[in-house]
Amino acid sequence: MGGVTATTPLCYLAAAALLLLLGTAVAPCGAQVVVTIEEACRMATTGGASGVSYDHCVASLASDARSRDAADLHHLAALATRIAVEHAAATEAKIEDLGEVEESPHARARLHHCLDLYNAAADVLRDALDNLHARVYGKASQQLAAALGAAESCEDVWKGEEHVPVASHDREYGRMALVALGLTSGIA
Repeated sequence: MGGVTATTPLCYLAAAALLLLLGTAVAPCGAQVVVTIEEACRMATTGGASGVSYDHCVASLASDARSRDAADLHHLAALATRIAVEHAAATEAKIEDLGEVEESPHARARLHHCLDLYNAAADVLRDALDNLHARVYGKASQQLAAALGAAESCEDVWKGEEHVPVASHDREYGRMALVALGLTSGIA
């Protein structure tokens, strides 16, 4: 019996070391490993989604009051995805407002195209959030990657123009969607 008690702490020590190495692994009993925003963002910048800005990741998540309830990578990924959905919705609203006052039919057509892109992106992001809640991380990662294209595609519509009316919205949406992808990829 003495061998069993000596092995058990070693087993837990080995499991703890493995969890620290993997960072995103599931702890015994199905509990997620607790991570700070900084740790999660560090993982996101070194994970599968290249281009994630560590500083932007930390600032975006830390500035959101909901992050206080997100103590693991799963919840932080869901929060980042929610924030990306909110950015997509805000960009849609901005585009709609611009479309109402735009006099040029050509510019209105471009805005309408961007609006369609963001409508589709918001739907895909909501689906990704559903998959995150269901812990279907591979599918959620695919959907997040697909939703990234909205900002770039909207920018492409304005190529050759001096002023892109939604550039700052596109940029912020793209950066947040990339953070969500980086965090989710860290779990998948």
